[in-house]
Amino acid sequence: MARVILDTGVLVAAVCGRLDLAAIAEEDDVALPAVALAEYLTGVELDTDPARRAAQQAFLEELLAVTPVADHTPQVAVHHAALLAHVRRTGRPRGAHDLIIAATARATDRVLVSTDAQAGFADLPEVKVQLLAP
Repeated sequence: MARVILDTGVLVAAVCGRLDLAAIAEEDDVALPAVALAEYLTGVELDTDPARRAAQQAFLEELLAVTPVADHTPQVAVHHAALLAHVRRTGRPRGAHDLIIAATARATDRVLVSTDAQAGFADLPEVKVQLLAP
């Protein structure tokens, strides 16, 4: 059983029916970084279709009933600073939220499960990544 943490794209792919999140949860110890929860909730808040919004909220409530949220702790902040320094030194900037998600994975010793090949998680030091096709 692997310890994994989910990127926001995995949630979006699951709620849209492009990915079976239950299959991941059956095999692995799954957590959700707090910043990914915030990103997902932002999408729910911005959705103007009441039916879709209700479905997204129901999906999230189901997920949170069985999935712990990994907080943005001082330890995560230390890893975030190290990753931010790394991307600045290498000249390959990343989004702040992506780096916080990667830092949360690194700080909690979890594999980052993502659908976003463009996020550039794979070359971050000490961040283990599993890329899924949505």
